[in-house]
Amino acid sequence: MLSIETETVRNMVTTLWAKQALTPSGWCPDVRVEIGASGRIVAVETHADRLADEPGATSLDCLLPAPANLHSHAFQRAMAGLTEARGPDPADSFWTWRQQMYRFLDQLSPDQVQAITAFVQMEMLEAGYASVGEFHYLHHQPNGSPYDNVAEMAERVTAAAAETGIGLSLLPVLYHQGGCDGRALGAGQRRFGNGLDRFAMLHDGAAKALSYLGDDAVLGVAPHSLRAVGPTELRELMACHPSGPFHVHAAEQVAEVREVSDALSARPVQWLLDNAGVDERWCLVHATHLDDAEVAGLAGTKAVVGLCPITESSLGDGIFRGVDFRALGGRFGVGSDSNIRIGLFEELRTLEYSQRLRDRGRALMATAERSTGRFLLDAVTAGGAQACGRDSGAIAVGQWADLVAFDTGSTDLVGRIGDGVIDSAVFARGESAVAEVWSAGRHVVSGGVHREHARITARYRGVMKALMARQ
Repeated sequence: MLSIETETVRNMVTTLWAKQALTPSGWCPDVRVEIGASGRIVAVETHADRLADEPGATSLDCLLPAPANLHSHAFQRAMAGLTEARGPDPADSFWTWRQQMYRFLDQLSPDQVQAITAFVQMEMLEAGYASVGEFHYLHHQPNGSPYDNVAEMAERVTAAAAETGIGLSLLPVLYHQGGCDGRALGAGQRRFGNGLDRFAMLHDGAAKALSYLGDDAVLGVAPHSLRAVGPTELRELMACHPSGPFHVHAAEQVAEVREVSDALSARPVQWLLDNAGVDERWCLVHATHLDDAEVAGLAGTKAVVGLCPITESSLGDGIFRGVDFRALGGRFGVGSDSNIRIGLFEELRTLEYSQRLRDRGRALMATAERSTGRFLLDAVTAGGAQACGRDSGAIAVGQWADLVAFDTGSTDLVGRIGDGVIDSAVFARGESAVAEVWSAGRHVVSGGVHREHARITARYRGVMKALMARQ
């Protein structure tokens, strides 16, 4: 048995025993995992004796490391289903959707944002995610003026995380200009905008808010995009924040690629590769439109690409070059972005199916050693942990106990073992298979239901009734 436990921790461990578990060395039978009071895994034993009546011990069918949801705009959850009617512009697109989003967010109060955020975090946990990278750009009042506490909205996000128990990597967003030409922010962007000085105050406030969460909470930074943050501001931001997660939207839309190319004489991802020192702490969100040089260059940096397949499908963004990126050893994770649907398995299925539709093949993200579902889950678990700056992603001593247990008695997982469990979860109806979830040792989901499901849901329903009455 590997162990880092002390005698004090030894008396405070949570013990799990799984018939099968996915460890760094692959699938193993009869796996015993001990979680210390710190929330980290303190011991792992394979081929362990089955638990009997050990106090506090839990027997499970199938145990895996739980991924991080690396990209979320929590408040957009309340918009789900409200943007599917065609507007007056016959060329409905991401850009017309964005205008509808701006109009919607002008209604939201801090109390409502906290309620919406708690609800979506609860949904994430019930879907099998253990943590989230919140790309947080809704900062100010509807007229653009800051709240008395400039970090008011950041505090609401952290308060929601305290309610739900999700692991939080908070990524305050710098949004400085309305486009690459430096124009002022438009009416719908006023709640996002900061100069570098006020952003520094906001970032400090976010750090204070995070200090009230568990030791697993992480603070990063996010220049919104090369449209919203110019080269000078980006370099100053990098200098002020030389470590920790660094996330940016890049190359999501063809029109964005054109705008950046015209302004900076380089495609957005290529400009970042040439000028920003992209490395392992970076997460380039979407990176949908890449040429061959960008695919190879980005894979070589060991940065993570943050894919959001459900949202990218909803907005008609395009298809990421997943097969090419995988072949070059590129790293990626998944996020729920607009949060119109929270489904870990659906994100993976949508990613794989997009590759199949484009290339007219099957099992395109699989490898000789790992099935499609297994490869995808392994990749997004490692990529999400890296992008969120989180010591997780493996059932191993010293890692945060971010764990998900599947019920292999659920209809579509009956009799499945090993990679077959994951493939059935991803490509059949596996959502009901999520039975238990731990986030840094916090047992937040039991029997498939979050511990505060009823209360959080009731409050969210009240918020939605109030918002819909004003439509």
